[in-house]
Amino acid sequence: MKSTVALAALVGVQTVSALSVPTNVRNFYNRVKPSTCTGTEKLKGGFYDQDDGSAQWSYCRKAFPASGKHAIYLHGPSTKLANMDIDCDGDLSNPVDGRCGNSDDTQGETRWKTEVQAASNKKIKDLNANIHPYVVFGNERDDGGATFDPRSVGIKPLSVMAVVCGDKMFYGVWGDTNGDDGPPLVGEASLSLATACFGTSMNGNNGHDTADVLYIAFPGDDAVPGSSANWGASNFQQFEDSITTLGNNLVARLS
Repeated sequence: MKSTVALAALVGVQTVSALSVPTNVRNFYNRVKPSTCTGTEKLKGGFYDQDDGSAQWSYCRKAFPASGKHAIYLHGPSTKLANMDIDCDGDLSNPVDGRCGNSDDTQGETRWKTEVQAASNKKIKDLNANIHPYVVFGNERDDGGATFDPRSVGIKPLSVMAVVCGDKMFYGVWGDTNGDDGPPLVGEASLSLATACFGTSMNGNNGHDTADVLYIAFPGDDAVPGSSANWGASNFQQFEDSITTLGNNLVARLS
């Protein structure tokens, strides 16, 4: 089921359809939020959700015997999940409203730029944070800080991920990784995805600080939309619609 939200951008009003959180996904959220990620479920710890925070966040894995599948998610101390910092990396040659202009930490390309060009048959040169809902997932660095490569547990570049924010759910793709310009952080998404979740107060330097967002990644080649995604979309909703059927199939595993 979808609910419709009107986002008043500087260039006008864009209507975004949020998915209601399915019962099995809500049950998963309620099950993992108060749980401790330990043992074989804890893939790697030592991450931060804020620059001045503590290294208590982990990449976790949960198995689902009924489907024979598993999913990867982020979890912090106690009942904390992850926050949502704003990523404005990639192709910003066609900005929607200038909110990424506030960012003091913007890179000119995303981690999977080459894969984006291949998937889109070179219709676009990179992801656009104003248009494409993508998640920053995984940590790469050369300075000895904590690292984690989701590919090591079967997550594929540009695979579809589910994001639960409050009473809404959206799909995005794994589009970027965290680098070494600060502590090893987790909990970040493109401006367009953050705006869909939390409104137009989101900008390059203002995200959602509460650690209540659930990011879910799915292993396997069947989680990658490839050329079926509308990479050349002109707005968030067009791209979101193109990956929704695949996303629905993936979250059905969470039971």
